[in-house]
Amino acid sequence: MSETDREVLQKVARSTAAAHREVVRARVLLAAAEGAGNRTIAADHGVSAMTVRAWRSAFATEGLKHWGKVKKGRGRKPSIPAETVAEIVRITTKETPKGETHWSSRSLAKELGVSHSTVHRVWTELGLKPHRVDTFKVSNDSAFDEKVIDIVGLYLNPPEQAVVLAMDEKSSVQALDRTQASLPMVPGRAGTMTHDYKRNGTTTLFAAVDVLTGKVIGQCLPKHRHEEFLKFLKTIDRKVPDDLDVHLIMDNYATHKHANVKAWLEKHPRFHFHFTPTSSSWLNQVERWFRDLTEKNLRRGIFRSVPELIDSIEEYIEANNENPKPYVWTATAESILDKVARARTSLNEQANQN
Repeated sequence: MSETDREVLQKVARSTAAAHREVVRARVLLAAAEGAGNRTIAADHGVSAMTVRAWRSAFATEGLKHWGKVKKGRGRKPSIPAETVAEIVRITTKETPKGETHWSSRSLAKELGVSHSTVHRVWTELGLKPHRVDTFKVSNDSAFDEKVIDIVGLYLNPPEQAVVLAMDEKSSVQALDRTQASLPMVPGRAGTMTHDYKRNGTTTLFAAVDVLTGKVIGQCLPKHRHEEFLKFLKTIDRKVPDDLDVHLIMDNYATHKHANVKAWLEKHPRFHFHFTPTSSSWLNQVERWFRDLTEKNLRRGIFRSVPELIDSIEEYIEANNENPKPYVWTATAESILDKVARARTSLNEQANQN
């Protein structure tokens, strides 16, 4: 057994995704390569000695040439003709029903004269989901490449003697109260709450996530202007040790570039702003933290006043900082730029076709 074959078989043997039969077969061949006898191997791996001999013989004559392939005539025959599959795919991806935006399995089944379960099987096997649509927007920022390289560099290789903060504002956070009392969860029934609510005011949450530790500096303020932004910068200035530079990742909101903010920065040279490209909020890790805050605290919260809302947010931040967990950034700038380049190419091709 060559080293290449051994590496392939070891990978299959450790796999949790490969077919069980292939995993067992790989382990049997590896055991055989170590000199174990057929009966011993069969007993250890739950197969017959005849099966072990057949696998060893096939490997001796063919190696891994036909590994994983099913011999002709074996296995379940496809029950859906290839022509039907091709037609289902073509119509699903190229056409739409009259007056509608997408097909359902029943409407397409009626169109083609097949059962809706047939359509559903083809969609499931090929990963077609006409009922779903993903949102996206490719940034047109002229400095997109430079900004991506800058921000990803801060995530993957942060500067020494500095703290990197992913910062943004969550504006107009509503203090919502339900119109009727909610019912608690009991065995056999989920907790309930009314679908309608009463608005009791709003607040704006300014938050900055330390990308290294996961700790959060947060402050709720009544509005979303440059005056409030300056207050938050002063809060960060007080909480970050004086011997550290502060690198802030943020979006291109006009408040962040106000003349008074620029004047403040000139007096505080340890602060450095890094702006994400336009339409690229996904580059800012604080957006992930905002999502968690919404899911775990705000969405099902009941707040009779703005102070109650603020107290709840501050409690969530305090709990976060007692056991912080940083988000692990793995994507390189090169991989992001390649992906965006492919998206732009696809968009241009689609525009040319239209």
